[in-house]
Amino acid sequence: QVQLVESGGALVQSGGSLRLSCTASESIFNLYTMGWYRQAPGKQREWVGAMAYPGSTNYADSVKGRFTISGDNAKHTMYLQMNSLKPEDTAVYYCKDVRTGLWGQGTQVTVSS
Repeated sequence: QVQLVESGGALVQSGGSLRLSCTASESIFNLYTMGWYRQAPGKQREWVGAMAYPGSTNYADSVKGRFTISGDNAKHTMYLQMNSLKPEDTAVYYCKDVRTGLWGQGTQVTVSS
């Protein structure tokens, strides 16, 4: 059974940086069908960003200019580089394979003010 595993979440101060990883357990991983999402306490899960095709990455307005998605198909891994973190970025971050609807278990990011 294919699994997606996120890692890299932590407690960080406002203005800090983190890099999250999403690794698939099998080689069916395709960077261009994956996306990052997040869910803050008491809020609905929201889309953060995704790579549409090589050289084209789309982001939610709330993270544009601060977050960067990259990845390596050979390593079955997608990354989310988060810079200039704000307290409102506090959430559980998930990756999703939009072809199959498969979600990872999430990784907690907490940004202190």
